[in-house]
Amino acid sequence: MKEGIGFAGKLARVFIDSKLTPLIIAASILLGLGAVIMLPREEEPQIIVPMIDVFVQMPGASAKEVEQRVTGPMEKLLWEIPGVEYVYSTSSPGVSMAVVRFFVGQNEENAIVRLNQKMFANFDIIPPGASPPLVKPRSIDDVPILALTLSSDSYDHFTLRRIASQLKDQIKETRDVSEVTIIGGQRRQFRVTLDESRMAAFNVAPASIVPVLEQNNRQLQSGSFSSGNREFLVETGGFLKSADDLGNVVVGVFNNRPVYLRDVAAIQDGPEEPADYVMFGKGPAGSKDVQAAGRATLAGPIAPAVTISIAKRKGTNAIEISDHVLDKIEHLKGSLIPADVRITATRNYGETSSEKSNELLLHMLVAILSVTLLIWLTLGFRESGIVAIAIPVTLALTLTVFYFYGYTLNRITLFALIFSIGILVDDAIVVVENITRHYRLPENRSRPMIDIAIEAVDEVGNPTILATFAVIAAILPMAFVSGLMGPYMRPIPIGASAAMLFSLIVAFIVTPWASLRLLKREGGGHADIEESRMTRLYRQVMGRLIHLPVWRYTFLLIVTGLLLGSLALVGFKLVRVKMLPFDNKSEFQVIVDMPEGSTLEQTAAVTREIGDYVRTVPEVTDYQFYIGTASPFNFNGLVRHYYMRRGSNVADIQVNLVPKGDRSAQSHDIAKRVRPAIQQIALKYNARIKVSEVPPGPPVLQTIVAEIYGPDYNRQIEVAKSVRDILDKTEGVVDVDWYVEDDQSKYQFAIDREKAALNGVTPEQIAATLRLAVDGMQVGIAHQPQEKEDLPIVLRLARSERSSIDDLRQIKVMGGRGNLVPLGELVRVEEKTADKSIYHKNLMPVVYVTADIAGKVESPVYVILNLNEAIDKLKLPEGYGLERYVASQPFMSDKYAMKWDGEWHITYEVFRDLGIAFAAVLVLIYILVVGWFQSFKVPIAIMAAIPFSLVGILPAHGLMGAFFTATSMIGFIAGAGIVVRNSIILVDFVELRLKQGMSLADAVVDAGAVRFRPMMLTAAAVIVGSAVMLFDPIFQGLAISLMAGEVASLLLSRMTVPILYYLSERRQHKDVEVPEQETETETETETEQA
Repeated sequence: MKEGIGFAGKLARVFIDSKLTPLIIAASILLGLGAVIMLPREEEPQIIVPMIDVFVQMPGASAKEVEQRVTGPMEKLLWEIPGVEYVYSTSSPGVSMAVVRFFVGQNEENAIVRLNQKMFANFDIIPPGASPPLVKPRSIDDVPILALTLSSDSYDHFTLRRIASQLKDQIKETRDVSEVTIIGGQRRQFRVTLDESRMAAFNVAPASIVPVLEQNNRQLQSGSFSSGNREFLVETGGFLKSADDLGNVVVGVFNNRPVYLRDVAAIQDGPEEPADYVMFGKGPAGSKDVQAAGRATLAGPIAPAVTISIAKRKGTNAIEISDHVLDKIEHLKGSLIPADVRITATRNYGETSSEKSNELLLHMLVAILSVTLLIWLTLGFRESGIVAIAIPVTLALTLTVFYFYGYTLNRITLFALIFSIGILVDDAIVVVENITRHYRLPENRSRPMIDIAIEAVDEVGNPTILATFAVIAAILPMAFVSGLMGPYMRPIPIGASAAMLFSLIVAFIVTPWASLRLLKREGGGHADIEESRMTRLYRQVMGRLIHLPVWRYTFLLIVTGLLLGSLALVGFKLVRVKMLPFDNKSEFQVIVDMPEGSTLEQTAAVTREIGDYVRTVPEVTDYQFYIGTASPFNFNGLVRHYYMRRGSNVADIQVNLVPKGDRSAQSHDIAKRVRPAIQQIALKYNARIKVSEVPPGPPVLQTIVAEIYGPDYNRQIEVAKSVRDILDKTEGVVDVDWYVEDDQSKYQFAIDREKAALNGVTPEQIAATLRLAVDGMQVGIAHQPQEKEDLPIVLRLARSERSSIDDLRQIKVMGGRGNLVPLGELVRVEEKTADKSIYHKNLMPVVYVTADIAGKVESPVYVILNLNEAIDKLKLPEGYGLERYVASQPFMSDKYAMKWDGEWHITYEVFRDLGIAFAAVLVLIYILVVGWFQSFKVPIAIMAAIPFSLVGILPAHGLMGAFFTATSMIGFIAGAGIVVRNSIILVDFVELRLKQGMSLADAVVDAGAVRFRPMMLTAAAVIVGSAVMLFDPIFQGLAISLMAGEVASLLLSRMTVPILYYLSERRQHKDVEVPEQETETETETETEQA
């Protein structure tokens, strides 16, 4: 064995015949299996984005006063907190809400503590009449993983709610279950419906009943006393427990006789007045998915329903929790769950996580087997066995890194492993191929195989180390992408970098050990003949390119022309840029917003009409109406605050589709298909609808968001209306909406303070009476310990006595002399327009205009570029112009300005950061190569091949009709590392041949010929390993970039690099150009011999 072997040779010498090596292999596999078992599984990665809602009440204040007195000071305090990225606020009449969003990756607990400290330290500046702030943290763990909808033809909303409340306690007992919420149904309530005429007859005022009921619903510990060596406890009073108890409360005295509550009110023990409706319906494909207990069937299109949403604890396994809850529900059927109540899992992220994980694990196995089969067909069966050992060991160690890094087993981490297979196998291929080649060299026939293997490893060791770190240098900078997309995609660079590092170690420890035991000295077979033919062909082509200047420069011109032509595809929009393509999910939502002032029944009627259409869509299994309340929210709804949707004019329709394997249409295509019909229904009632799909990546407020800033809020609204009109008229732009409420009338009861004072009535007394009569007032709860939910006691006038202004004028208040005074004598009623909410973003007033895209061009980049032309033509009053901002808010709000946000903003951020990462990649690779080759020119020759992969990548995207997405860019950057890796090994072989005495031209041709087969195998391994990703909507771009980029690199870069190296180094060597005629003669002779 030669002396002075390097690091790789020394490492191989230690482990090639060591008993530790099989233990290392076994331990690695066991660690990987343990990680697979222990890693929590979920469909999407956890993105840590602390979001905190802060609410402050200021009853009676206008929106403008709330903005000035509450929102403004509060925003400034929140903006001072370290780590805050955005402060969004809404000032509405009587209430201020601020949403504080911290930078991605900030510690959630620390963020909550910092915010609470800031709030509590400034309680002294809370204005009079405002409540203390209510702080509610929100995170991705609040998103329900499971939604169970109870529906029945036999039971109403009230009964279903009572069944659900019993199930809630059972579900809550399940390990690792976090929040359990019941949506819909009517709670049990003691409804005290006051009779205005009977109260007048007994001289009882509505407001006077409230303190009486509160005082009669108390039971207090009054101490204890001792008697006869015993101590006795004393309690005073008693709780109201039943409707009879309520009816027997004395609320006044008339003609020296007690007046009971039952004398002046009707008392009902039953369901509350409906404030929302939840309904369940089946679609044409629904018969398979509805789990019916007993023989229950739906008699009509919709049935009353209640939904139970279940969230999990942080860091727990969604699959296990969902299974445990569903098992418990199955056991409760027939006991807590009646036979004629259906339970449908209308959301099961545990099931979808399991399906996705199993699917991707299968794809990973297919990729491993495919790469192994490739090595078998090209190098041989024994060589493939070595690779079949190296890949699982490397992946197992990478999974262990995921476990210790705190990742979960989700679609991104699994795709990171699949992506890694194609690049990590290269180390094993290089080492195995070189050992095989050395075994077959004539001079090694009599030498010990262990010495040959160590020398073969050592020969490729140093360039392989450098090449591996070059790939890591290409991939790892992508881990520093900012914004929501950063943590979403970060497992790919982290996992791939770890896999590359482990593959290098495995190549020097495990591969030589396995080669010594599996490989034989004898070679031959069809693979050798085929390799010889390809080698000769490569020598012929490279011989002409190196020796003939005409051929050389023609080739370089052709390659440059192909590159420019490929780039032109983007310029001519034959290849379009988009953040991420649409995913193929099994659900979408229809968000319905009726005009402000619409009644609950009117909203329900419109929602039912939309539902009648939805249930005709062939792919729909079931759908749920959430009228007046929010549906179980997803991550998209968390960011958009859909969970706060309440009111008589709002509704959500949750639509569930058959699994994607059972339908030919993508969910996005289905959403596009149903949108026009739903829009037509909405237009009839002046409603606004949005068809909301689950986003493929991090969610945003909407695909297109125009933020309008300016010095005057009313003028901002006018500008926003003009922008909204432009969006409405733009082809391909749909679901146009804006954050400005419709005009809604309100009646202001202005109190005549003089008359009120003369009658002994206070303004507070009048306000409390009206609130009790119209909105109802909860005066306490009935104490029934067996009830699962609170049993409120609510006072209210009958609906027939509070349905008009005249009715409200007739309501009585108690005067100072014990007489009843009609409100009409004390107030003046004025009709006004209700205040509109005022929105701020980072302390600046803003009006939002939102829209989605559905057309031929479904990328906001091109739509916004077209919209800019129309928006630039807008004429503003008073000589103002509308300034446009691309990525940041205007510095001041003294001028009218517009900023594009939404998907455009995250697209800009991601491609900007990936561009910066790519620049960092180039710098790092250049430094590495300069350090290794000690030359400033050689790295340029090596790196010049990087852009030539675009010759394959961009045309491939165009031919497949695919967007060039963020994952496409990741594939291009990773491919750059692979190109450089092979180029480094190639150039290192050239320099090795030069040291052995070869001429520059011969060394360039010979090194390329020797390295052609492993380079071809590397390209083939990348192509085969990436093929399983080709049909995933999100990662298709990554697969196209890797596969097409490797093909282009194999055909172009493997020739371009030797030529550029030859041109850069020929002046330092004595090679003389061979005459063209002589070279052609030699080439013809070689061709005949081949």
